[in-house]
Amino acid sequence: MRDFHLPGRSTVRSMNGMAATSHPAATLTAIDVLRAGGNAVDAAVAAAAVLGVVEPHSTGIGGDCFALYAPKGSTDIVAVNGSGRAPAAATAEWYLDNGFNGIPLYSPHAVTIPGAVDAWSRLLTDHGTKGFAELLQPAIDYAEQGYVVHGRIAQAWSANAEKLSQDPTSARVFLPDGKALAEGDVHRQVMLAETMKTIVREGRDGFYTGPVAEDMVTYLNSLGALHTLDDFESHETEYVTPIKGSYRGLDVYQVPPNNPGITALLMLHVIEGFDLASLDPLSVERFHLEAEVARLAYNVRETDVGDLAFVDVPVDKLLSEEFATELRSRIDPRRAMELKSIKPPTAPDTVYICVVDADRNAISFINSISYAFGTGLLSPNTGVMLQNRGSGFRVEPGHPNCIAPRKRPLHTIMPGMLAEADRVLMPYGVMGGQYQPTGHTHVLTNILDYGMDVQAAIDFPRAFHFGDTYLLERGLDDEIERGLQALGHQTARPEMPHGGGQAIWIDWERGTLAGGSEPRKDGCALGY
Repeated sequence: MRDFHLPGRSTVRSMNGMAATSHPAATLTAIDVLRAGGNAVDAAVAAAAVLGVVEPHSTGIGGDCFALYAPKGSTDIVAVNGSGRAPAAATAEWYLDNGFNGIPLYSPHAVTIPGAVDAWSRLLTDHGTKGFAELLQPAIDYAEQGYVVHGRIAQAWSANAEKLSQDPTSARVFLPDGKALAEGDVHRQVMLAETMKTIVREGRDGFYTGPVAEDMVTYLNSLGALHTLDDFESHETEYVTPIKGSYRGLDVYQVPPNNPGITALLMLHVIEGFDLASLDPLSVERFHLEAEVARLAYNVRETDVGDLAFVDVPVDKLLSEEFATELRSRIDPRRAMELKSIKPPTAPDTVYICVVDADRNAISFINSISYAFGTGLLSPNTGVMLQNRGSGFRVEPGHPNCIAPRKRPLHTIMPGMLAEADRVLMPYGVMGGQYQPTGHTHVLTNILDYGMDVQAAIDFPRAFHFGDTYLLERGLDDEIERGLQALGHQTARPEMPHGGGQAIWIDWERGTLAGGSEPRKDGCALGY
């Protein structure tokens, strides 16, 4: 139970349905859908569409999504890969011949085909009860009539003003009067509203064919990119078999690669061999172990993981107890390892949504345009902000994550699902680019080793060993930092906290739901 003398928020509790997102408008939209008879899938799609308007730096219809859906709360979990592919002409040789040794973050070459709209359409057709006409209307209303800019979003807006100024349409839409909008300002995206109306009328084809796709392709081609209309028209969402790990006797489900969920499962398998419950949750020893496990698992990801359609990823080996034991043996609780960590791009902005409805359908849903405001390139006549997920590719022939025609890059966004036997216990996710596998591990160990409820687990101070530096939030005091330095860690204090998260715990015995939402963001959990 939280200490009510101290700032914070209580876990939200309800019986019928619950939603948790990073913005109050999106959470309220999801609850409205549930109360109007929609199910968890309907509510998640409606919330994601709203977030693409009101949290424009994090997500939008120009981005990607992944989802785990548990019908009736069962472990017959449906995994959805809604990530986009590179253009058919995107060979590593082309980039090397043209002087690229990587994919520039804010270039048209970083744009992969947006996967979100097709994934939303597929989910609604196969598992929803409502259509785009009803579910996109709240987002259309916010885009047309305006929404109020919240504090965390205003910070990201200001930090990316220079980037937005480089694209004429982005500057016009997102920098009115030449400056970023501030907290409390009202913003509208009229072009985006018209594009969503086209999707309402024509379905997914309204986005991937016709004038909307033509505008995106024409603009990208004018900047030197390789995209074609066929790349858009042929895009298809994929249902995949979820991968499963275990922790403290419970099952943890993730989407398989090109998703990074395998990294979180590997971290959990390695750290399970330590008696975390015997350590203070806010101790040098606990954070040292978390860092060492992350360093090992992230290096494995960068050397072994890519799109399964192109790469033979050794999934069974990476999730085996033998491999976890091998990695665990390299960790010294008294000293940081001598290990040169790989430092991939960070891609820090994402939205995560979880919804559980009255029938206990549960969805874990994540949607992103990668970096804040993606490439910063706004399709001139559609209002679609184009993602830069392709910056996660490497231009290294032979590497599992090397760019190739219609290949999907190694992602950072990952929905999670915790289950016991044949029932789901918790859809959950932790945002924050490369932080996400560490965030999943941190929140789950907070709950399962330290007995925290979902809100306390999300609130709890975080740290992230990235590259060769251990980045400590200000919630970790100087004594902990000095202790980590004494073990050999190079530490720093990041300007912004690590990520965000949401979770909903299903109490099957009492018939109740318990939800938590990220204090590092603007959002909330609500139930009814």
